[in-house]
Amino acid sequence: MLRTTRRTLVALASAVGIAAAWAGATPAQAAGVPTPDHVIVVVLENHGYDQIIGSPDAPYINSLVAGGANLTNMHAETHPSQPNYYALFSGDTQGITDDSCVTPGFSAAHNLGSELIAAGRSWGSYNESLPAQGSTTCKSGSYAQKHNPWFGFSNVPASTADTFAQFPSDFTKLPQVSFVIPNLQNDMHDGTVKQGDTWLRNNLGAYATWAKTHNSVLAITTDEDEGTTSNNIPTVLYGQPVTAGSSSSARYSHYDLLHSVEDMYGLPHAGKSASASDISGVWTS
Repeated sequence: MLRTTRRTLVALASAVGIAAAWAGATPAQAAGVPTPDHVIVVVLENHGYDQIIGSPDAPYINSLVAGGANLTNMHAETHPSQPNYYALFSGDTQGITDDSCVTPGFSAAHNLGSELIAAGRSWGSYNESLPAQGSTTCKSGSYAQKHNPWFGFSNVPASTADTFAQFPSDFTKLPQVSFVIPNLQNDMHDGTVKQGDTWLRNNLGAYATWAKTHNSVLAITTDEDEGTTSNNIPTVLYGQPVTAGSSSSARYSHYDLLHSVEDMYGLPHAGKSASASDISGVWTS
């Protein structure tokens, strides 16, 4: 309860300062997407669609494909990793072109976290091997700041970034929207596909099962593929609002995933998300 209260207070305090800029401009929740009670977005590393979907080394992810939705024509924006994280979170790469650590709070651009806070919604991230809640350190063991774009924004309190050890076992205590970032060993960056798949099953399998009966969504994507021009990445959606066994061949990007989550909660659209589309054809009626 203390964690929920903390997030609520952070959201209300921040909303006082920035919601006025959006007064009267926030759209209603879009008709084409659901309004889940909770959404978790997991970002894995450096593997393309064909390296994950159908791979015998990723049995858990492929079980989610069978029971959820498979976006077969999803694409990242660029290479290397870090700009894609910023694109997914804020609708723009924010001028970042490499994986160098950023100055914390260097940008005040709108992003998913600041939009949720301004709307009085709850937001958080769970970052494996982060040394401490809110730590803006560049690198520590298997933790890398380059995979945590929220630290780059002055309008997202660092305190909303938790360690993965703080991930709640009572899923009703989760923020409405959160990101889960495994460390370099478990996100398929330094470790194997099999290792990452096993980590997902062991650490988020219980949430996925719960989401299937509690109006919640698990979204698994990657930051980029293995370095091709196409940059075709796997993206799987799973949970009660998702039609089991569905797929979409429409071309989507990180901007469309951001746009969809924003529309789920009637938020404004950050950056290039404004010209993106809702993911469609995979939701239950």
